[in-house]
Amino acid sequence: MYREDFGRAEAQDRGDEVYSKPVRAGKRTYFFDVKSTRDNSDFYLTITESKRRTERDGSFTYDKHKIFLYKEDFEKFTAGLSEVITYIRDTFFDGQSFEDVHEDSSEER
Repeated sequence: MYREDFGRAEAQDRGDEVYSKPVRAGKRTYFFDVKSTRDNSDFYLTITESKRRTERDGSFTYDKHKIFLYKEDFEKFTAGLSEVITYIRDTFFDGQSFEDVHEDSSEER
């Protein structure tokens, strides 16, 4: 992200939250937040990865990484993500569902 984009992204992140879906995954939480622009004329999606990190003194901090996804990119993003997930499943897991793979690895422990 370029310096001039950072300020714009931070300003847009202050938009009104319309809908939020947190997904917890171990030490990580993913937030899918639909936000409206300041004038409520448009919307966009932010995807935030939040990872809890333990400091040396035992306290917790959170590392956050954020992606801004605009409606004109939804179709391409979805298609790309689906293609990559299908590739991983077919190439590395012989077409098994990820739930089946997770259960198999849990049984080995």
